[in-house]
Amino acid sequence: MLPKKATRKTPLSPEQKKENKLISGIRITVEHAIAGIKRLGCMSQSLRNRRPFIDDTFILLSAGLWNFHLRRD
Repeated sequence: MLPKKATRKTPLSPEQKKENKLISGIRITVEHAIAGIKRLGCMSQSLRNRRPFIDDTFILLSAGLWNFHLRRD
């Protein structure tokens, strides 16, 4: 989701500004989650594997650990 952009000729209406605020709130939550998962290291580097579906397992484990970290605090 991308926010609406104003141009020189057409500034944003108050309704569009509210939409942008809502979009940015959702977007920052998602970006923080992705950054937290990447902090584990295994998701920020390339994964070299030969087994099928192991990358899905790594993502699930990383997301689970990040959720555990969030609930612990």
